[in-house]
Amino acid sequence: MAENGFRGASMAAIAAHAGVATGTAYVHYSSKDELVVAAYVEVKAALGVAGVEAIKEASAVEDVFRSLWNAMYRHLAADPVQARFLVQVQASPYAARAHEAALGQDALADHPALAVLFKELVDLPPVLLYDLGLGPAIRLAAGDGLSLSDDELDEVAAACWRAVSGR
Repeated sequence: MAENGFRGASMAAIAAHAGVATGTAYVHYSSKDELVVAAYVEVKAALGVAGVEAIKEASAVEDVFRSLWNAMYRHLAADPVQARFLVQVQASPYAARAHEAALGQDALADHPALAVLFKELVDLPPVLLYDLGLGPAIRLAAGDGLSLSDDELDEVAAACWRAVSGR
């Protein structure tokens, strides 16, 4: 799907890419829509695990955010196809349903550091906070040809923090 987009990916093509028969794909997912949402939840869950690992050492709220940002970037940069998939979902008709399905499904959902972090964010709709805060990490990891040094990535993370915290 990340290569051809959602419209260009039939269940038969997805099954072939996975090395299974089309009928097998339908045993697990009743439709391509269901498959897309399930894949989104799985990718977001893996991001949550990466995020939890990263914020173990952070104590200050800004450090929690920056650690989370960097962990998500690095996790997705290791597999840009996942990052491109997330970008596609966010810009598709699947976005609302996928976000709703993923809510509370990852390791970060109930992490106490996240509750503290959320209290420090500006009063904007969650989708905007996500786009301003973590969206750049996802887009950079998707590999649009832009290569940044670690220092530049830290600057981007700091700019994202300023955008969502107002500081």
